Amino acid sequence: MKLLLDTHIWLWALLDPDRLSPAVRSALTSAENELWLSPVSVWEAHLLAERGRITIDETPAVWVERMVQALPRREAALTTDIAVASRRLTLSHEDPADRFIAATAQVLGLTLVTADARLTESTEYAVMANV
Repeated sequence: MKLLLDTHIWLWALLDPDRLSPAVRSALTSAENELWLSPVSVWEAHLLAERGRITIDETPAVWVERMVQALPRREAALTTDIAVASRRLTLSHEDPADRFIAATAQVLGLTLVTADARLTESTEYAVMANV
């Protein structure tokens, strides 16, 4: 299965794996699955570090680069098709990062791994909920 990690799932996998459900933890460690990450998640993580919402002992840029390298993954490039699809999705909110990540799952045929109830309620893309 091709799994697109929502930003918090990516960070939890690296920093706080106990927050992952057993099913998600198993899926992330299975050799049968491919892990994917959107550059939007990298951007979000950088913002969290800059704003002090994540405690780090290095510059945000160095920390984010280390987090990106710490997890084997494929990059889910942000494309024009994804940008257009992000506006077509029926979501209960307008968070641009969530829209780009959900549209990435939809356009690339990936399963979005998330704990965000606002994203798990959609039927427009595949979801693996961290419950």
